[in-house]
Amino acid sequence: MTAQPEAPRTPAVPHDRAALAAYVDHTLLKPEATAGDITTLVEEGAALGVFSVCVSPSFVSLAVEVAAGRLAVATVCGFPSGKHMSDVKAFEAARAVSDDADEIDMVIDVGIARTGRFDAVQADIAAVRAAVPNDRILKVIIESAALTDEQIVGACKAAQAAGADFVKTSTGFHPAGGASVHAVSLMARTVGAAGGGRLGVKASGGIRDLSAALSMIEAGATRLGLSGTASVLDGFDANAATPTPSTDTY
Repeated sequence: MTAQPEAPRTPAVPHDRAALAAYVDHTLLKPEATAGDITTLVEEGAALGVFSVCVSPSFVSLAVEVAAGRLAVATVCGFPSGKHMSDVKAFEAARAVSDDADEIDMVIDVGIARTGRFDAVQADIAAVRAAVPNDRILKVIIESAALTDEQIVGACKAAQAAGADFVKTSTGFHPAGGASVHAVSLMARTVGAAGGGRLGVKASGGIRDLSAALSMIEAGATRLGLSGTASVLDGFDANAATPTPSTDTY
């Protein structure tokens, strides 16, 4: 298992490729992905210097083998709908841990959050936390684009109360959209360093260029989920000043 660093308390906007790569979960969760695709993903991630790769549960063992300790391996549970029963999510998480996953990104039942039943959201997360040892990272995907600000706050507080390590904006599969600067800022102020909280904030979904990535970090993101990692990192020009973060939503 790859050792997990503490999330930065006050994220510094990166000024070079290596610094930005350290924020990245290099991600491939497409259902048509093959074993060859995962091998390529891991090798790309290692070459780029990312923090981790994020793969589907069936590919955890392969990713761990190929990674050979060079980077962390994350996976998902209850993905992408979050409509699985809590004990099923917990079993899925426990199986991923037994396959040596370093991090678990679980999806809440977004419909429950939309009805304001945050006690049920907390119980769902707590069931998965009980299956994930404290030396492994648990991230909670709240699908922020489908929630109001009040619901985002409630879901984040439920994640914190249940013992999660991160809150995460999006699966990247929801039609409402992915990460936004507004949602990341709100999440960071609610449970992250910006508000004196202890949770990391992962921005994921629709981050396709350098300006968007830097904007998410400036807003309080301590991790980024990217599928086009190389193209984002390529936004750095060694002969130019660091670009000004954009205010694009996602």
